[in-house]
This record gives sequence, C-alpha cells and structure tokens, in this order.
Amino acid sequence: MFNEKQTQTLSYNIDKSRVKTRSKGAISLSYLEGFDIIETANRIFGFGSWSYGITSLEHVSTELNQNQNHVISYKAIVKVLVYDKTHAKYISREDVGFGCGIAKTLSDAHENGAKEAVTDAIKRAMRSFGNQFGNSLYSKEKQNPVIANRAQEKQLPQQNQTYPTNTPMSNQYTNSYEFQSLTNLGLNIVEQGDNLIVVGNDIFSKKDSIKACGFRWDSANKQWYMPIRQVA
Repeated sequence: MFNEKQTQTLSYNIDKSRVKTRSKGAISLSYLEGFDIIETANRIFGFGSWSYGITSLEHVSTELNQNQNHVISYKAIVKVLVYDKTHAKYISREDVGFGCGIAKTLSDAHENGAKEAVTDAIKRAMRSFGNQFGNSLYSKEKQNPVIANRAQEKQLPQQNQTYPTNTPMSNQYTNSYEFQSLTNLGLNIVEQGDNLIVVGNDIFSKKDSIKACGFRWDSANKQWYMPIRQVA
C-alpha cells in the first residue's frame, strides 16, 4: 500500500518542535495542531492522495458559564481515506472527536464547537498511522520518546548544555528527518550560515554517531559542522 519512503517516514519518531503543550487542571497535555496534521498528511501521502469526510456531526449540549458565555458542545465522527499511487486501493480510518465552543453569541459558539469536534476527529483518525500523527502522545508511559526527551532536558543543569557560540536555536534545520539517529539521541541540527551545526547535551560522548552522519569537528569554534551543499 505505502511505498518504501512513506513507510520509512511513518516509522520515524516525532520531531519535538511540532509538539505543543497546554494545561488541563494540574496536568500538562502534549498535542499536535490541526494544520500540522494536514500538512504532514500532504507531505507523506501527497496532495490528492488522501481525503476525509464527516460521517456525523451531533450537537451534544448547550450551557451558560459564569461569565454568561454560551458553551456549545459537539461530537463528530470523521472517516479518513488514504489512497495508493494508482488510487485503485485505499485504507480507511474512522474515529470520534469532541469540541466545545465558548462565545458571547450562539452562532460563534456553534461554529467553534463544530470545527473543534471535526478537527479532533481528524487527529484521532490519523493517529492510527503512527508517531508522525501523534500516536505516541497518547502514551501514559515515560518511554514516550517526545515526553522523555523533554523531561531529560529540564533535569539537565544549564551549565552542561553545549551549544555553539552565537548559534540561534530558532534556525533548526527543517529536514531533520535526514539525521533521525542524532535527534533520537536528543541532539538538534541547526543552520548557521552555510553550515549545519550539531547542538545538544553531552555531545562529546555521542561523537561516533555524529561522525557517522558525515559531520566534521571544527576545533577553532569547538563544534561539529557539515556544509549545507554537502547535504543537497
């Protein structure tokens, strides 16, 4: 059904930069945004090679909160279809989503609740295709690769973090899947001028893995680098 490249991409651990967090009571929840799910599906499956349809959209409840805002709840069932290259075969996934719209006007509350329910259902249906669609975020175990890496980063003392001088962390290399073995070790690849730079914690102990990916040591700047043109 899927070609080799699609299967390989689906097997990768999720890129931490895609994961968002929000608080629910005393719990911190990790999630992927709706637009991210759609962009990922377009990237992996291709434009026109997947689709979704709303099987049902049900208005569940209407309330007023303490601020006299309308609170409208919806439940949606969405079916996702992913086609093969010839569109002769497809895989279908279906799941339920829930949405809650809060607004001063009934129309806005209905709109927000319905949209949120459909988006939630799409995300839940797509997660059956694995970590690229956030399936690992539903794990309650600490072995979850995204959550575990974040916990480790918070526990490490600031002075032990090894980043090259004047390297902005916002310039993360967008095609980081090419260096999945390094990101699995908790390292990041960032762009600095015409080079890619490896940044992260305890880099020295991971030098063999870094060298295996083609990076070279710059003794003057104390950093591992690779010319971007070499990757291209």
